[in-house]
Amino acid sequence: MASANLSQDTLAEQLLELALKSGAEAAEVYQSRSLSRPVFFEANRLKQLETSQSEGTALRLWLNGRPGLTVAYGSVDPQVMVERSLALSQLNQPELLELVGNSPTSYSDVGEAVPVEKLIKWGKEAIALIRDVYPDVLCHSDWECDIENTRLINSKGLDCHYTDTTLSCYISAEWVRGDDFLSVADGQTQRGELNPDKVAHQILQRLAWSEDDNVATPSGRVPVLFTSKAADMLWGTVQAALNGKRILEKSSPWGEKLGKPIVSPSLTLYQDPEAGPYSCPFDDEGQPTQSLIFIENGILQNFYSDRTTGRQLNIGSTGNGFRPGLGSYPTPGLFNFLIQPGTASLQQLIQDMDEGLIVDQILGGGDGISGDFSINIDLGYWVKKGQVIGRVKDTMVAGNVYTALKQLVKLGGDADWNGACYTPSLIVEGLSITGRNS
Repeated sequence: MASANLSQDTLAEQLLELALKSGAEAAEVYQSRSLSRPVFFEANRLKQLETSQSEGTALRLWLNGRPGLTVAYGSVDPQVMVERSLALSQLNQPELLELVGNSPTSYSDVGEAVPVEKLIKWGKEAIALIRDVYPDVLCHSDWECDIENTRLINSKGLDCHYTDTTLSCYISAEWVRGDDFLSVADGQTQRGELNPDKVAHQILQRLAWSEDDNVATPSGRVPVLFTSKAADMLWGTVQAALNGKRILEKSSPWGEKLGKPIVSPSLTLYQDPEAGPYSCPFDDEGQPTQSLIFIENGILQNFYSDRTTGRQLNIGSTGNGFRPGLGSYPTPGLFNFLIQPGTASLQQLIQDMDEGLIVDQILGGGDGISGDFSINIDLGYWVKKGQVIGRVKDTMVAGNVYTALKQLVKLGGDADWNGACYTPSLIVEGLSITGRNS
């Protein structure tokens, strides 16, 4: 089975032995296996059950200091992989060999698998809760239990592995009223237990806000409330600016700002290896991950790096060397990213707004390292005197992430996982609103 413990497999040892016998001075093997059991609902009904398995192996070796990387999926011929890696190494330039040495051989498994029957039950419950209030809505959803097994072994004695089990769901509710089409979506990623009631009620709240007629959006600068699922748009730029590689390239505006205030003093941003469904005991170089505060009370404290970048910055690895794909070399990456929440509920944030815009779902992004962005609102609402008065359409928000985070008005206490980012809702100023008035 794909979820079987990789530490019981001898393929990695075979590859290392063959690589060294063939003249390589060092080698590493990265293995990944996954077993997924998704359950799909379409138009309010159970549609499909699936089971998918995948297995990949990456061999990286060094011959005369030149690296060669080969990837294989499914069954593997060790001799062929070694020969291909040796051949590819001759096409590359020599590099400094950086491998993690001996470390603990295993880590505790995280998460618990649930049976398909429970996934089906959760899906039916969530859809029933939504349609009890809005019977005309069509719901589509998928519920999944994903078991991933990772092992990294190298010729310096490293052998680490762990099993990671996550549960996830995604629900979209489509509501057609005459010529008006509304799609509200939400989801969850957790360990051990999903909460269909919470996801359903988040969707019900958005549907309730959309009952009133659409309202025209005035142009100008007003406070903007990003809900927890939309706020992730802001943090992509921040994550890029904290990347050690960006510091080396001098493309991050924060390269010379360590120890200095860079955003609102209300903001504290950090990573925690044991936090949430994206916890991770070691990175793809075998380096143990660590708790790390990036920004504390608005002041820049740390960047993140892999081994190579950390050496060049004289900060060492922070345990953030990850492979974008199985066939890629490790590069600085985040396994999770957390924003310390405030205390206000989403409703309290809304009540604090005299007039402004709620952004809940967006189309596009475009926020690169510069921080400049211009987004179309897929789902948004207008607030007047602390009350949602209707849904907005044909509305655009533009501005700069760095500027907005210096003009933070208030942080919510409703933090949730949006991908690998744990973020609350927040209100910011300094953004420009453009609407096509009806």
